[in-house]
Amino acid sequence: MIQFGVRAHDFCPPADIETFAERMKGMGICHIQLALEKSIAGYDFSCGHYSAGFAGYLGRELAKRDLHVAVLGCYINPVNPDENLRLRDVERFKERLRYAKHMNADMVGTETGRYSRDMSVVPGTDSKECYRILLDSFERIVTEAEALGVVVGVEGVFDHTLSSPEKMRQFLKDLASPAVEVILDTANLMSPDTAHNPGLQNETIQKAFDFYGGRISVLHLKDCVFDAKGVQVCTRPGEGLACYDGLMKQVRRQKPHIIGLLEESSPKHYERDREFFVKQWERGAM
Repeated sequence: MIQFGVRAHDFCPPADIETFAERMKGMGICHIQLALEKSIAGYDFSCGHYSAGFAGYLGRELAKRDLHVAVLGCYINPVNPDENLRLRDVERFKERLRYAKHMNADMVGTETGRYSRDMSVVPGTDSKECYRILLDSFERIVTEAEALGVVVGVEGVFDHTLSSPEKMRQFLKDLASPAVEVILDTANLMSPDTAHNPGLQNETIQKAFDFYGGRISVLHLKDCVFDAKGVQVCTRPGEGLACYDGLMKQVRRQKPHIIGLLEESSPKHYERDREFFVKQWERGAM
């Protein structure tokens, strides 16, 4: 069975460390994706304010309450065409690796961005130059990650630089770092072209497991639809167009007990959302 967890800021507004941890424990949550800026109040998480003492204290307070950080979120734009902004983001990510080291987080996670200053959708994201910049950013990041012994989690998205299983496979080959693993969000790999075609969705999922199944370490579980302009709108599980049967069959075969982090959920809907995926898991055995 999948080990379910949540995106922490969906369940608890920003609070001091102790209050935040107590609230999460009180809801019976064990595994979390933690975005420090969105969950912990009263501390400056901008680059340059890190200390091992603070990171260790935060880690101990979470561990006291059996809260496991499956993903320490640090969502940057590693292909920002503004060189100064891109390198600033890279430095922020590298600093977050040091937090992860002291918090015993499984990985620090990010998506792979778009070739625009404001993360808008642009044709250049599909260019060779954008991919070159992506490699440059991650070569800097993985050098630090390997030295610290920390894992970098990379998530593909249909309109980001790594928009398909083929591109993720090439990226993993070109980067050639054991410090990189994959966060698989099959809803994010669904495009407007595949949204209404379960067969094509399952084909994409099959490719992901065929190409780099051994590197898939965490799942993001949500749903989505697309508006008239082709913009993705995320929804709670079962309220969109995502097909889960192929995913659950692959997970049952290759990744039993993987951590699946629910997104777009809430304290009110957690049990219902979790039960939805339990049923999907059971269907995967058929």
